This record gives sequence, C-alpha cells and structure tokens, in this order.
Amino acid sequence: MSMISVCGTDCAACYCYPNLCKGCNEVKGKVFHMPEGKACTIYECTVSTHEYSNCGKCDKVPCDIWRATRDPKFTDEEFEENIRERTRNLRMNL
Repeated sequence: MSMISVCGTDCAACYCYPNLCKGCNEVKGKVFHMPEGKACTIYECTVSTHEYSNCGKCDKVPCDIWRATRDPKFTDEEFEENIRERTRNLRMNL
C-alpha cells in the first residue's frame, strides 16, 4: 500500500507514523486524532464522497477542507509549505 495518503502526506515521513498512526490509507482515514469511528474529513470527501483515490484527482486541491484541517503545530509559513509539498506528492503519484 502506498505511503502517500489521499491528501498527499507522506505517511512514512510523518512524526505520527508508525507509533500513533499506521497511515491514513491503512486505517481508512480513521486516524488517532479523530473521534472514535470517524474518518478524517479529507479522507471522507476524497474517498467516500467523490470516490477518488486521492485529492490529486480533484480540481479544487488545495481546498477549504485542507485549510480547515490544519495541524496546529505549523506556523503559517510551515503550513503553506506543507500544502505545496503535499500537492507535489499528489502530482508525482497520479
């Protein structure tokens, strides 16, 4: 299974992997920071609603959902760089 999540995050490079999270694709978006049994809103939108394999299939990327699910540990500059990196990952894995 790919370590690039539906939103373009490289799970293998994430500080949460593999101890807190096994990878978004592996857990079907039900990551540790979501309420029990709930999937990440990005995963839900991408896979469940639009039936895309990843956000790179959507012409709205990066969208409002991406911005609403910001990791609070990032500064504004780090968050924008994170979005650019995730978008690059998606383009390379289409």
